Amino acid sequence: MPVAARLDDVLKRDPRSLNVQRSADKRSVGTCRDYALMLCSFLRCKGVSARVRCGFAAYFSDGWEDHWVCEYWDSGAGAWRLCDPQIDHMLRQRSQISFDPANVPREFFMSAGQAWLECRQAKADPALFGHGNVTGLWFVKINVLRDHYVLNGRKTSSWDRWRDAPPPKRVIIHGELELLDALATTPAQSLVESAPDW
Repeated sequence: MPVAARLDDVLKRDPRSLNVQRSADKRSVGTCRDYALMLCSFLRCKGVSARVRCGFAAYFSDGWEDHWVCEYWDSGAGAWRLCDPQIDHMLRQRSQISFDPANVPREFFMSAGQAWLECRQAKADPALFGHGNVTGLWFVKINVLRDHYVLNGRKTSSWDRWRDAPPPKRVIIHGELELLDALATTPAQSLVESAPDW
């Protein structure tokens, strides 16, 4: 859902100012990407360089869960920082998150490209990366492509329908490895169109 439509939904449920905390029944329902995109939009409106990133978080479960965050430029430090705007008081308690959500340590969030390269170099187990019972190198591939697309201004893509892929199609073709290695290493390179293989 576009940010403008999301804001309309929030205000339709509760017309008070956006800086007023809402009860759960008055909130708009969204995914991690919705939270990241909303924050990214707010930061850009304030003149802060920001972008949405696709990867995997280690603070929700034992493995690396499919997740989206916002990455913003900290001009004082001269570095990109990760922010997870989905982390609220309830999620912080449930998942025992002790770090500042506005500065997520890099050891707790791995970009899709980092995850791909770690798996390819046998530094990480691909079975630990994914969503629910769909895990493995194929899922890491999906996030490599989604991160590449979003860094090229594609907020959504046909790769977002990964759940539609039947299990026999959830494989990596040997001929894809070189391209995926390149996209993982330099995800912001010029857009490479890639149609889903299902």
